[in-house]
Amino acid sequence: MAKNDIIELDGQVEDLLPAATFRVTLESGQSIIAHLSGKMRLNKIRLSIGDRVKVEMTPYDLTKGRITLRY
Repeated sequence: MAKNDIIELDGQVEDLLPAATFRVTLESGQSIIAHLSGKMRLNKIRLSIGDRVKVEMTPYDLTKGRITLRY
């Protein structure tokens, strides 16, 4: 998969799940499961319910994603 195959969307954290996993509602209304990216884990960035985030997804599985930025 090439770097340009990634879909970036904005969303909001709706639920906190175990193992640094979150339920995120995208701007389109779709709900997905997303995990923290490695840089966010290294820098110990914490998320809470209601935070606005940027999510990266692949075109192969549109139900899972990776959180790369907290606004």
